Amino acid sequence: MKTFRILSLIGLLALFASCEIEEQFDPNGPSINSVLTNASKAELDLLVTGIEAGMRNGFAGYVTASGTIARELYIFDADPRNTEDLLGKGDLALDNNTFYITGPFNSRYQVVKNVNILLEALDNTESVSEAEKQGYRAFGNTIKAYMLSQVLDMLGTNGIRLDVSDPENLGPFLSQDASYDAILDLLDSANGSLSGAEFPFFLSDGFAGYDTPQTFARFNRAIAARVATHAGRYDQALSYVNASFLDLDGDLSEGVEHIFGTVSGDLLNPLYKPAGQSGDQLVVHPRIIANATPGDNRLRKFGLRVQNTGQDGLNGAYETALYATATSPVDIIRNEELVLIYAEANINLGNLEEAVTALNIIRNAAGIGDYSGTVSQEALIDEMLYQRCYSLWGEGHRMWDLRRYGRLNANFLPLDREGDDVFTQFPIPLSEGV
Repeated sequence: MKTFRILSLIGLLALFASCEIEEQFDPNGPSINSVLTNASKAELDLLVTGIEAGMRNGFAGYVTASGTIARELYIFDADPRNTEDLLGKGDLALDNNTFYITGPFNSRYQVVKNVNILLEALDNTESVSEAEKQGYRAFGNTIKAYMLSQVLDMLGTNGIRLDVSDPENLGPFLSQDASYDAILDLLDSANGSLSGAEFPFFLSDGFAGYDTPQTFARFNRAIAARVATHAGRYDQALSYVNASFLDLDGDLSEGVEHIFGTVSGDLLNPLYKPAGQSGDQLVVHPRIIANATPGDNRLRKFGLRVQNTGQDGLNGAYETALYATATSPVDIIRNEELVLIYAEANINLGNLEEAVTALNIIRNAAGIGDYSGTVSQEALIDEMLYQRCYSLWGEGHRMWDLRRYGRLNANFLPLDREGDDVFTQFPIPLSEGV
């Protein structure tokens, strides 16, 4: 298996600050300035490796902070902010200068910065052909759009900063709609670059089957389908998902992954938690267990603890069993989600029978049989959100799912403690000066 072994300055770019990357020198690697002015193919390839590896940084915070707000899980550890701030205990609100926003925000923009370095380097080198440059550009802009989409997920109506190429002259925060426009335009541009492009670089095994221009395009369209769904643009979502690797008759686990390893310079899966440990726990919200359908094989994601656990007036009997080991891969996007996107788009476009067909694929894979409820738009939205809850539990989806249907509130999510609040988005980090 090809894992990440980051040995040079360029491979380590993912660890640097997003807006203030100064010129550095490494005895085993080139300077940033040399890469920007006359990059070799090897240096471009190291940038690609650093970009892919950097995508994993901060992802656990994106998942767990949003999952806590959406009441799909609790984080029981030594930091009280996980059970206080994120759940709006008492008079507390989300802090704009703490780990649950600064970690995911900075790590996403670190990758964006690395992509911008790659794009600038491509404009100033003749070491690769134009077709190869288009391949690098398509990869970089797809990942850039993916990272920006996660920032927009968290910031909601605050929007995103798209233009961060000049750290001394950062662009404005766009509106939420303009942010969606920009991200989808970037994905469409990247997809257009794939026509006639070549991939002279290697990606990790997480992209196995999606590592050529033709197959990577299907990944690009899958990410676009997710973004359009979050935006509530269902015509676009259906068009994108039909051009992705959606397969209604295929393996629901098929897709693209983050991979992890134990070699020097690599990372372990930060969402893996050993069974039964007393601290640093990801606990399943009791309502997830109580509302589950008997016989649903997705309940294997939840491990029953020998003893219940609790913290700060919150309790749980089940913990995450989503990942078997510290090197288990984490899905970026898979066919199961695409089938659910296909169902959601069809529900909102009035194609109800087609939506039921897609939902039945999910239900039967879970072992709970065909849908037998009312075939109406309202009822099928309920059903679709229910299936997304169990299919995508603990993967960073629930908060955005509830928000786009106006359900991210105490009316839909009964509170576990009197005085708690349900937040709908994260604040812009203090460091942004807005």
